[in-house]
Amino acid sequence: MAKKQSKIFVLDTNVLLHDYKCIYNFQENNVVIPITVLEELDKFKKGNDLINYHAREFTRELDKLSGDGLFNGGVPLGKKLGNLSIETGKPLSQQMIESFPENTPDHRILAIAEYVTLNNKNKQVILITKDINLRMKAKSIGVMAGDYESDKVQNIDEIYKEIYTLDNFDDEQIAKVYNETEGIPVDQVKIDPPPTPNQYFILKGNRSSALVHFDLANNVLGRVLKQKVYGIEPRNAEQTFAIDALLRDEIPLVSITGKAGTGKTLLALATAIQQRQKFTQIFLARPIVPLSNRDIGFLPGDVKEKIGPYMQPLFDNLDVIKNKFSATSKEYQKIEEMQKAEKLIITPLAYIRGRSLSRVFFIVDEAQNLTPHEIKTIITRAGEGTKMVFTGDIEQIDTPYLDSKSNGLSYLTDKMIGQEVFAHINLVRGERSYLAELASNLL
Repeated sequence: MAKKQSKIFVLDTNVLLHDYKCIYNFQENNVVIPITVLEELDKFKKGNDLINYHAREFTRELDKLSGDGLFNGGVPLGKKLGNLSIETGKPLSQQMIESFPENTPDHRILAIAEYVTLNNKNKQVILITKDINLRMKAKSIGVMAGDYESDKVQNIDEIYKEIYTLDNFDDEQIAKVYNETEGIPVDQVKIDPPPTPNQYFILKGNRSSALVHFDLANNVLGRVLKQKVYGIEPRNAEQTFAIDALLRDEIPLVSITGKAGTGKTLLALATAIQQRQKFTQIFLARPIVPLSNRDIGFLPGDVKEKIGPYMQPLFDNLDVIKNKFSATSKEYQKIEEMQKAEKLIITPLAYIRGRSLSRVFFIVDEAQNLTPHEIKTIITRAGEGTKMVFTGDIEQIDTPYLDSKSNGLSYLTDKMIGQEVFAHINLVRGERSYLAELASNLL
């Protein structure tokens, strides 16, 4: 059998900032880091955001591999892996000068990719970048280019599918669901493919229906009750399922997807307050993604005034819950007391780093704007008694180098489905208003 032809992958800065260990994910192929990338990484090393952490960690990884070989043929990355090398700056070719006259880091990286391509005629050279525009520029001058695919979710439809409805169900079996408090054995029901742990179903008979949850530990389908949580009542089956998953102690990790107005964050927050006595604190956080790629420093005012616009949607959800009660009610007063005592904290995600996450109900809103590594970093810090909830719309991503397949929320859901500690609910019906639902579907 002919030996598989190895390739050379030239990496852009954004790939390293997305996954600082990416250099180990190219199998037996060689990896080239343009010197311009190191120059760009220098600008990201200072700071407390995860992107700064990635810049520092990659520099440390590079230091472990350092040696003259990095600039002369490369150094081995490990067993059954290729070599890593750094390519110094190259002059722009005439073709590049005519096409891209501006001297930018992207163009200098592209010049190096072109040089590597022209000097390795016997090998396939591919520029790996999460910048769509740079991929187009590369292809325009004959340089192959592709996205970083290692942490991309392939079966995205599974994440955004609707709840399974089992039609033509036996009404007698549905009656058993209502009568048997421990549920009915799943073996008595034909479900194809077999259910995954904590999967939810709608059973429909000729005259009746039931909402059920698959309990793997007992191998039964148990009835899901419609429950009101701190003044918020579910308006559809999916919301009922979401509340059920959020209330179950045996499910410490939940992801809730759905378009705007489906109630993702509201349900999570109301359920957290309902269970406040089980937890020392409730954190409701979201990543700050500056609009129009402008840093938060451009906004006027002090820190609180700068982050205010980003956090306002979270406070709006809290106001919806508070407005279910009168200002003199004990429920309303309890929320006020929790906020004053910092038992209920609404904050940017970056501000929570370094805090203890034991016995915390932790809600991460807009999780589709996080990378897979950021999601992993958050979850691996969960202590005993902590419940983590990630909500978001994977079709509404505000960061330039993530998409519906590569964002952290999709990655989390894809990797965790099938685990007993995890549940995923996709909310499909907007409940904010008819106008909001119409706009979400048509615009």
